[in-house]
Amino acid sequence: QVQLVESGGGLVQAGGSLRLSCAASGRTFSSYAMGWFRQAPGKEREFVATITRSGGSTYYGASVKGRFTISRDNANNTVYLQMNSLKPEDTAVYYCAAKKDEPSWSRFQYDYWGQGTQVTVSS
Repeated sequence: QVQLVESGGGLVQAGGSLRLSCAASGRTFSSYAMGWFRQAPGKEREFVATITRSGGSTYYGASVKGRFTISRDNANNTVYLQMNSLKPEDTAVYYCAAKKDEPSWSRFQYDYWGQGTQVTVSS
């Protein structure tokens, strides 16, 4: 079992930055690829970014590439999402998720989810 707790969401003006954190329980954090997803009201949950178990490779959704950076600290069981140049359309609840082995852009591949943290970007 892996428990995930996100933090760092909030209200920010367009053009600003936020860093989200996701703390994971358990001693096998490095066995899991980690992902960030987001869901805006009335929309499906959308892939944002994912990172391999070692942190050596990262992948991004087209709408955030070049603005967001995913990273992880396996010693402290934490994954981060640095969000820069935020836009109003980035407003959503952001979720972190974990899956065994290789990363995936598909939300259906993930086994564990956090409760989400709200990010609101004002224009």
